[in-house]
Amino acid sequence: MRAVDLVINERLTSEVPLVKEVSQYIISAGGKRLRPALLLLVSGALGSNHPHRHTLAAVVEFIHTATLLHDDVVDESTLRRGRATANERFGNAPSVLVGDFLYSRAFQMMVDVNNMRVMQVLSDATNVIAEGEVQQLVNMHDPSLDEAAYLRVIRSKTAKLFEASARLAPILAGAPTEVESACAVYGQALGTAFQVIDDVLDYEGDAQELGKNLGDDLREGKVTLPIICALKKASPEQQQLLQAAIIEGDVEHMDAIQNIIRETGALEAARSSAMAEARRAMEAARTLPDNPYRSALLQLAADLLERRS
Repeated sequence: MRAVDLVINERLTSEVPLVKEVSQYIISAGGKRLRPALLLLVSGALGSNHPHRHTLAAVVEFIHTATLLHDDVVDESTLRRGRATANERFGNAPSVLVGDFLYSRAFQMMVDVNNMRVMQVLSDATNVIAEGEVQQLVNMHDPSLDEAAYLRVIRSKTAKLFEASARLAPILAGAPTEVESACAVYGQALGTAFQVIDDVLDYEGDAQELGKNLGDDLREGKVTLPIICALKKASPEQQQLLQAAIIEGDVEHMDAIQNIIRETGALEAARSSAMAEARRAMEAARTLPDNPYRSALLQLAADLLERRS
């Protein structure tokens, strides 16, 4: 990961000072670096030390960071990772344009790798992520959204980059197709579980630990799995309150909404869905060679369910 950070710092160079300032601001905010770590762990599990693995780990982090910059503008978010978002600090226009810079820099780095299959996976992933973001926008403020529609969105906008990160390692290693498929399944399932838990924490987490404002999803009109599960079990009166909050993006009654979500067992139901995805990831990981890297992949999936921030 230190090698990946070196690549990130080297490739954030620009003759335009504002580009470097905004890029460094968002990159230096920390974050879990899960996607680059995933690429490196899968490489280790396959016994691969391909020289391009650090470059591609930086590429997936750049793509992820670009999506964050754009998302925060679309969502009008003010807090991420415990500090002001880039759009809150620098304004919407610099955030969008620096996000574009990070996307284009990522594609420059992909070209350097000179592997058409790598280009295909990452370009396809970037396109699917964009489609997922647009679909989420279409779904805003719609209380009729069901679990299947919710999962389609998160598998596009979140899980697709996890899937691509895990898929790149066997491509670099020249692994058989079935190994690549197992790695892709692991990444997709892990990414899906990650997003479900993230959505659960929006209703039960601690704002200080999370580094973002609780209730942001509802304020933005996003219908996530805890709300979908709550609507299934809620009384007619409770359903009316939840539906009105979704349609209006109203967090004024957040305490009452959180009580409904708890009373209906929605958080447990959502966590159960995340657990099923984590198990699916672990099942795929068990097909890889038995070594400490595979153990780390299994532990990562298990630890995800205990995530609190």
